[in-house]
Amino acid sequence: MSKNVAEYFACDVFNDEVMKARLPKAVYKALTKTRKLGVPLDPTYADVVANALKDWAIEHGATHYTHWFQPMTGSTAEKHDSFITPTDNGMVIMNFSGKELVKGEPDASSFPSGGLRATSSARGYTAWDPTSFCFVKEGSLYIPTAFVSYTGETLDKKTPLLRSMDVLSEQSIRILRLFGNTTATKVTSTVGPEQEYFLIDKAMYDKREDLIMTGRTLFGAMPPKGQELDDQYFANLKPRIRDYMADLDEKLWKLGVFATTKHNEVAPAQHEMAPVFSTTNISTDQNELAMEVMKKLAVKHGLVCLLHEKPFEGVNGSGKHNNWSIATNDGQNLLNPGSTPMENLQFLTFLCAVIKGVDEYADLLRISAASAANDHRLGANEAPPAIISIFMGEELQGVLDALVSGDTYTSQSMTFKIGVDALPDFPKDSTDRNRTSPFAFTGNRFEFRMVGSSENIACPNHMLNTIVASELSDIADKMEKVPADQFKDELKKLLAEIVKEHKRVIFNGDGYSDAWVEEAAERGLPNYKTTADCVPHYADEKNVKLFEKFGIFSKAEIEARVEILLESYSKTINIEALTMIDMAKKKYIPACLTYSKELADAIAVKKSIDVCTCVEKDLVKKVTEETEKAYDAVQKLEEVTAVAAAKTCMQEMANAYRDTVLPVMDELRKAVDALEVLLPSTMWPVPAYSEMIFNV
Repeated sequence: MSKNVAEYFACDVFNDEVMKARLPKAVYKALTKTRKLGVPLDPTYADVVANALKDWAIEHGATHYTHWFQPMTGSTAEKHDSFITPTDNGMVIMNFSGKELVKGEPDASSFPSGGLRATSSARGYTAWDPTSFCFVKEGSLYIPTAFVSYTGETLDKKTPLLRSMDVLSEQSIRILRLFGNTTATKVTSTVGPEQEYFLIDKAMYDKREDLIMTGRTLFGAMPPKGQELDDQYFANLKPRIRDYMADLDEKLWKLGVFATTKHNEVAPAQHEMAPVFSTTNISTDQNELAMEVMKKLAVKHGLVCLLHEKPFEGVNGSGKHNNWSIATNDGQNLLNPGSTPMENLQFLTFLCAVIKGVDEYADLLRISAASAANDHRLGANEAPPAIISIFMGEELQGVLDALVSGDTYTSQSMTFKIGVDALPDFPKDSTDRNRTSPFAFTGNRFEFRMVGSSENIACPNHMLNTIVASELSDIADKMEKVPADQFKDELKKLLAEIVKEHKRVIFNGDGYSDAWVEEAAERGLPNYKTTADCVPHYADEKNVKLFEKFGIFSKAEIEARVEILLESYSKTINIEALTMIDMAKKKYIPACLTYSKELADAIAVKKSIDVCTCVEKDLVKKVTEETEKAYDAVQKLEEVTAVAAAKTCMQEMANAYRDTVLPVMDELRKAVDALEVLLPSTMWPVPAYSEMIFNV
């Protein structure tokens, strides 16, 4: 492979350059309009596109095609069909029709549907998404698609995202027209998701039943050293990690993924990959693809890639910082304040829409990052708390304060002086960064830091798109009635009212502090600590009204998602509890009994020769006490898990796992972790933390 990335970048992607070369001019123009403007594609062109796709894919080694979609499982799905068609002489030809490109038909009842589909009502459809590029991977042509039921309900994560993007564009254009912009015809949300992950040795992983079954360590005492010396972050890459990252870059670049940044993260064995911003639906597809490639490629390097939000207790968990912005097709970033944000009323309008939306729909943003796995991460070890707030920074806070007071704010251009003659001075950013904020303004975008590392970013982004579109719609409804000569004054008045009413959601301090939890409660900000707490609010009246107004979801589709999220939460914890029971009964408790017997035998031998046995007696007493605690916790965990699993109401089941199962799991872990410290490492049945996170 050439070392010149530009020569092979996107070589496996049927992108704009390939389409321009292979499609008739009229078809290419029509498909480009569909991709860039959302104009429906003439169905008569489907056969032409399909034939060109097939020929290109075969040239790139493909024998099959698959409709690649994103069901509510949280991962992607695919069914592969070959291009072969039998001929009369017993041979085959390679064929691919427009109908096969446009529509697929998977079994909808076999995916989570929250009651929308039953076994007796199995038909579902996948529909080609022409706004996202097709690509070849592992001998198949991958066709990005949406997934809906026979009766039209959305069964995937992509459909609501695409709908929300259309809605955001429509409402943003209304605002732009108020400011005299007649050139922009499309507004698109853009995302750059920073992907955190852990890499551990596969040989170690294979010995940990908890990692295999759940993706996280359910047991594990902290080693003498963790991340307290801050010597992991941005540290020099170890050879195995360096080779993996180089291979990953090449694989992703071939697939057209704009992977740019790679580095060690704060925790031992933790790393990050970040791409350049892209259109939200393309970025979502590429992030799902990236996670798949990351996991498969790790195995080739003798590693395992862990995408769980909290694979190791006591060190940083992994997030997926969702950098979200809005851009026009005439080249404007609508969240760029410019050099004089106080005078940039267009920017302030979009900013205030975000502020109002985040305050009014904080529950939806929390839900968009809700999972049993992410609950372990939020509020611990540099992850943001579960309380939704916005960080604005010094300059924008000054602008908003001036807007409310009616004063003026003058931006101060500052130069950063290092104080070393040989080092150049450079412009200083107008605001600091706040790693403790779940939703922080970072110059020309908002960084939603709450999203978990394993999650599909379609959900948080369709929430953001819809929320902001709704607020822009309200602003447009008011301002479209205002005479042109009064527009500026009336808009300032409206924006000032928005800031005054919703300033409670702005917090520029330390989100990790206990004081903020108390202050947030005083401000009336919700604090949904667990998935079971927040998910029921999905179906709140205001949220149903929001989604129905813009055609994102029906009430039935929302209620289905409540069911799916609660079921996933309960099943995740159930699997973890059963895994803990299995490991404790078959590995840990037997190992402790064996060690206790060895100690008892040693005591008997020493007594026979009249040697002091105080050390052995003390050890056997401690091991016995903790083993009894572990055994009692196992029995208790079996009981409470069975009771929780027997619940028929999904909310009651989720509450039972939260309130009764998780606390007993903590009891069992505490006892087993105490035993790990007492037993010789040679007798401990699984690799310890220190072996896994420092042995790569």
